[in-house]
Amino acid sequence: MLVLSRKKNESIVINNDITIVVVDIRGDKVRLGVEAPKEVPVHRREVFDAIQRNDSSVEESPSNEN
Repeated sequence: MLVLSRKKNESIVINNDITIVVVDIRGDKVRLGVEAPKEVPVHRREVFDAIQRNDSSVEESPSNEN
C-alpha cells in the first residue's frame, strides 16, 4: 500500500486519468473528490463489497430455465 500525505486542495493522480482531491478536512474526517472517466466505476468500499456479495449470490443461484 502506498501511503501519501496531502493537504486540503492537494491531489494525487492515478493512471493519468483519475484524480483524487482532498476537498476538506474536519477533525478526523477527510472529504475526497474523485475525478474519473464515466466508464470507470467509483464506489465507497462498503458499497463495492455489497455489489460483490450481490454479484456472487446471483452467480451461485440456479437459473430458471424453461
